[in-house]
Amino acid sequence: MTKSNQNDHLPKPHKTDARITLTPKGTGFALFLSTLWGGNAVALKAGLVDAPPLRIASMRFLLGGIVTIIWAIWTKQKVVPNKKDIKPLLGLIAIFIPQIALMNLGQNLTSASHAVIIAATFPIWTGVIAHFTVPGDKLSVLRILGTCVAYIGIVVVFMQDFSGSESTLFGDFLYLGSAILLGLGQVYRSNTLQHVDLAKVLMTQQLIGILAFFSLGLIFESNPWVITERLIYSVIYQGGVIAGFGFIGNLWLLQKYRPSGVAAISMTTPIWGVILANLVLNEPLQAMLFLGLALVIAGLSLSHWSTNRSVLKT
Repeated sequence: MTKSNQNDHLPKPHKTDARITLTPKGTGFALFLSTLWGGNAVALKAGLVDAPPLRIASMRFLLGGIVTIIWAIWTKQKVVPNKKDIKPLLGLIAIFIPQIALMNLGQNLTSASHAVIIAATFPIWTGVIAHFTVPGDKLSVLRILGTCVAYIGIVVVFMQDFSGSESTLFGDFLYLGSAILLGLGQVYRSNTLQHVDLAKVLMTQQLIGILAFFSLGLIFESNPWVITERLIYSVIYQGGVIAGFGFIGNLWLLQKYRPSGVAAISMTTPIWGVILANLVLNEPLQAMLFLGLALVIAGLSLSHWSTNRSVLKT
């Protein structure tokens, strides 16, 4: 075997990284997706009245997989991986399964408010990991400051729910592990999408979700569920809108833009969730919401401005 043939088995490195800093168009689309993700918590809460969470999650990924296949056929993309795609996709599985496992285990041992605040740290971990693994996606003092300000905004919104919350340090630790793996997964997906087709990454993610949640549901959930109009709408939103369109949009952003900027916009998701819960479920708005929202916007604006300033200097 010649040296040339040996090299054919290796992934070809890119001479220049095609990913760029978030543009106004990309930022707007990321904010739109973040708003949709905020509605996912509302849809899940409505669906939990009629079905247990793991069963809902498996239906969500099943419908998301159907949407993915339809989208792949429409855009003429291949969903079946070839030999060179196997290794990076196995890496995705190795990150995704423990991330989901830690999230579900931690969710049963911590409070909802702790879970929201700990999960919201994932853009921080994304930024740290991207700093060392993504060309041009470097942290700066102002970016770190902006991210911290935005995170404080989330804490301000949910800290009043801490009183009387049932939470354990072990549960918080498990959820933190899930958040770190989610940050790692964002960077890994972004890097993988530079040489593996988006549809292949997405279909792998959907299949993992179906198998993982269906299996966990069979093991841990024995309570019955009822098919109602409310459950159908809930699954359509979670599966079609989030696991379908939302996943496609998120992977497109990670393919085109640097992952830390995409992840930072996700810090607005809990805020949209509170607002949409008020509009759809008539849950009361707390006065601290507006202070928290202002801090999140200010922090993300500072981080975005710092990134753009760094790009202009180079």
